[in-house]
Amino acid sequence: MASSLQLSKRMHFSLLSFLLSNTNANYNRTFSTVIPSPVIPLFNCRRRKKLRRKLSSPRVKPIATCTPRPFPALDALVHRDSLFRFISRTRCFLSRQPHHLLSLPAAGKLHRELGFSRGRKPSRFASRHPLLLRIIHHPPPYGPLHLSFTPLMESLLSEEQSVFNSTATQRITAVRKLLMISSRHRIPLAKLHHCRHVLGLPYDFRDRVHNYPDFFRVTVDPDGRHVLELVDWDPALAISSLERDFIENEHRVCRTFKFSIPHVKALGLDDDDERKMTSLTTLPLISPYTDGSDLKPWTVEAEKYRVGVVHEFLSLTVEKRAYIHHIVEFKEELGLTRHTYDMLLKQPRAFYLAGTEMNWAVFLRDAYTEDGALLEKDPLVLFEEKLRRYALMKEGEEEVVGNDARADTG
Repeated sequence: MASSLQLSKRMHFSLLSFLLSNTNANYNRTFSTVIPSPVIPLFNCRRRKKLRRKLSSPRVKPIATCTPRPFPALDALVHRDSLFRFISRTRCFLSRQPHHLLSLPAAGKLHRELGFSRGRKPSRFASRHPLLLRIIHHPPPYGPLHLSFTPLMESLLSEEQSVFNSTATQRITAVRKLLMISSRHRIPLAKLHHCRHVLGLPYDFRDRVHNYPDFFRVTVDPDGRHVLELVDWDPALAISSLERDFIENEHRVCRTFKFSIPHVKALGLDDDDERKMTSLTTLPLISPYTDGSDLKPWTVEAEKYRVGVVHEFLSLTVEKRAYIHHIVEFKEELGLTRHTYDMLLKQPRAFYLAGTEMNWAVFLRDAYTEDGALLEKDPLVLFEEKLRRYALMKEGEEEVVGNDARADTG
């Protein structure tokens, strides 16, 4: 009896080890593809419930789309963001610390701020990017081990600041246009700070806005929030990206969006009604720079206006894409509803949804090639690509890359 019990425990342990090894080897796939369905009944009831919950968890379940065909290149961009989450968040958090130093015991408690898995050691994640992060010994009383930047990373941070300074005019124009499409032409500064990476804004943007009194005004709400308001309306900026594309290619813009109205085949409409229905379904969207508060809710006109607002917001971002929590951040200012997902789902030729149900991104399809590359790359996008290349390198590889670059220039 004892031997059979030990044998069953040994088989259970071997089965669990097999599952864990498959999970580690297939981390980029969903959990449902790792565990075969006949294995689940071998576990007890509590473990079966836990596995079923994880299989249907919004954290790993892909977002549903009605796209005629998938776009693997854009799906890979969302997966790439998760791979570089640690280095991107650590760069932002550590650059604000005195002398760019953070003790390892303190870093272990900041898993959310630094972007690593809870319960893991930050030194393990830092060792994956030896050209950018390092563990150094620091004299007391700060503690023996600290997380710090390498000299290469310090130079990259200086380069990033120069990119911010050179693109300040474009960023200010983007914020002005965002204020022009927002309700009452005002946005809390905290929301802009939260979405600064999507819009390409520097960390000290809240201080830089005071250098542009002709464009912005900072006020304080009764609840104590600092709000950025638009000072002057510029008619030259009140032109959406769709309107510019409409001038170049009217047929493509008209076919980009679809607003179907269910009806029977024969309606018996007169010419005016037929023309009105055609305008609702085929003509370009309502300009997002018009006042949409007068539109009746849950009508085709109101939906066209909201779709145009989302399209213009994405066109103002650096990478022509944004995660849903960035869009929801401006829900009140952009006049969006809780049916934003259903609204975007009906426009597969204009938007592409990628990611999981808990965290999904919206892409502008026309801004990307079939290989997932941006048609027009902002200087910040080029800098991020350079930073990711260094993040994947090991020690010594940057010298080879530098020698090759000097040889090409020579």
